[in-house]
Amino acid sequence: MALSPTLSKRVTRKTLKTIAVTSLSLTSISTAGITSSFIGHNSLNGAVFAQEVLDKSATFKTYDAETFYANTAYSLSQDSARTFSPNGKKVLITSNASGVLNTYSLNLETGEQTQLTKSTTNPNVAVSYFGDGNRILFSADGGGDELNHLFVWDGSGEITDITPGEQVKATFIDWVDDGDAFIVESNRRDSRVFDLYRYDSKSLNSELIFKNDLALGDLTVSRDGRYVAGVKEETSSNNNIYIVDLNGNEIVPNLITSHEGNIEHRVFSFTPEGDKLVYGSDAEGEFSQAYTYTLDGGESQSLISEDWDVAFVSYSPSGKYRISGINQDASTKVTITKRRTNKLSKRLTKGKLSKLTDNVSSVTLPEGLPDGDLGQVRFSPNEKSIAFTLNASNAPSNIYTVNLKDETFKQHTQALNKDLNPDDLVVSRVQRYKSFDGLEIPGILYQPKTASAENPVPALVWVHGGPGGQSRTGYSATIQHLVNHGYAVFAANNRGSSGYGKTFFHLDDKRHGQEDLQDIVYAKNYLAEQDWVDGDKIGIIGGSYGGYMVMAALAFEPEAFALGIDIFGVTNWVRTLQSIPPWWESFRASLYDEMGDPAIDAERHRAISPLFHADNITKPVLVIQGANDPRVLQIESDEMVAAVRANGLPVEYIVFPDEGHGFRKRDNQITASNAYVGFLDKYLKKITSDHAGSHSQPDKSDQ
Repeated sequence: MALSPTLSKRVTRKTLKTIAVTSLSLTSISTAGITSSFIGHNSLNGAVFAQEVLDKSATFKTYDAETFYANTAYSLSQDSARTFSPNGKKVLITSNASGVLNTYSLNLETGEQTQLTKSTTNPNVAVSYFGDGNRILFSADGGGDELNHLFVWDGSGEITDITPGEQVKATFIDWVDDGDAFIVESNRRDSRVFDLYRYDSKSLNSELIFKNDLALGDLTVSRDGRYVAGVKEETSSNNNIYIVDLNGNEIVPNLITSHEGNIEHRVFSFTPEGDKLVYGSDAEGEFSQAYTYTLDGGESQSLISEDWDVAFVSYSPSGKYRISGINQDASTKVTITKRRTNKLSKRLTKGKLSKLTDNVSSVTLPEGLPDGDLGQVRFSPNEKSIAFTLNASNAPSNIYTVNLKDETFKQHTQALNKDLNPDDLVVSRVQRYKSFDGLEIPGILYQPKTASAENPVPALVWVHGGPGGQSRTGYSATIQHLVNHGYAVFAANNRGSSGYGKTFFHLDDKRHGQEDLQDIVYAKNYLAEQDWVDGDKIGIIGGSYGGYMVMAALAFEPEAFALGIDIFGVTNWVRTLQSIPPWWESFRASLYDEMGDPAIDAERHRAISPLFHADNITKPVLVIQGANDPRVLQIESDEMVAAVRANGLPVEYIVFPDEGHGFRKRDNQITASNAYVGFLDKYLKKITSDHAGSHSQPDKSDQ
């Protein structure tokens, strides 16, 4: 199953398939891997990379997990329209400066960060300013249970849960009617589906405006509150978009993507003028492209066509600017374009918005910005400046602003711990290799500074969640900590990963733990062929579906890896697919189409489940689990640990009582990261070169 929804404000089957593995450490909750089209992308060929390793190894320093996690995580608020305060002097952010994610205001003139929420337990994630500039919206769940509620902070510190109820899950959608109201999706009427509610911005009274009986996902609302668009999943490779006119005589979803064959669609946004829907479709080839659908007439036209998936399309508050992103080889190229005004058209929305066309000109960002990945682009109310995060594989996310008129920029945060020397961090590179059948597999490779032919290092194959996730460029404290302690990391994007075309994406459908597992084994083979890697000392690590692949490798390819680190991994598909949360109803059919229906495919699910083949496992295992995980229940890890221990093998097991599917508290992140390195130091580095299968005997505490 996929990891926590940190890359999208709404979780649908599609976003589950495309989510990155940032939830393992959550050193930053902003989107990792968003590369600006205006900034040079980090790229090094193998020869230059290896030379850099040799040159810098002499002054290289190692650090503990406490030092890595003393970095501060920064992200901008979830709602793009009201990240800036109404006067444009502050931005609303989320930070873990207190040790737990909380909501802060950041003064853009002074740099002062004022903590607004004071949680010491559950993350309080910034959503949006209200129009009065005093109140804010934020989101929080209960200890990782993913039952997010929306809260209002009133400006004086008083907090109100505006979506109360047991087993209720609620998500902010958007502001409508010039900010007089906002839309929330919630399953309070029926735990399986998300209806839409309109909240008055002053009284906070709510009314049900759309009963989602079709179980549409990816719900989006036009700025005037009239239209709703959503996706109906049919299979893992086929879906449709429906539009609802809330002002119509009958509030009935209208199918707008009637087609034959398998085509996947996704909803991006409505245009600011409210005359078109912007959506994605892979109808024309391997990759999803952006189109517009005219609400009055029903014509579709191409908007953005690229050789990669279009990841998102959004607009500035007035609609003057369009922001789009392309998922380009594990990074996202961001483009900001200025739309041209049609002077002959009438004014809309209280005279504030001109009719704009999608004939565009590019916006250029200033020279001197650090090389890295641009994310979360937010426009100020007057649209004279933008805020964004900047992130690289060797630098955590910082918040910047750019003055669009004079093309100057300012950095407002310093995320990297002052005790960490940036020169001791590594820059990742995209690396491809051939799998067992000749298929080319992409991945992200991290080479330790100390690695060389004279000093080969142990290594890990990192497996992402999903099953259709993608390991991407971007900063990870977990990976940097591992690499800093001398472990190479190769994050392989096995077949079934998103971002490389729909054919590649569906190659693992109902074949999980088979060809995709061989891709992971061949990633190990690739590492073993490098003269700077000790081929006898290669392990495997992964979370969620990646955790499944760890245990599948140990059970079905028991001699391939020297050990495994399973982070909340699925080990019993029979149970997992029978116990999915009720709020996954909108993509249950597509999930079962990809993974198999437990009512029909239970025998195959049992055959690919490591729990039922634990007697094959012969290597040490570390298992990490969150007690509140609603996706991979703790009992799965409990049973897996017991089964491997019955083989007389070293097994270490950590359960966090206050975490779910991803570790969000700094103390827990430190504990987990120290456990990874300690386990590897104990069992991987001690393997003798002439006897790769030998390990230290387990301590009594391991049993």
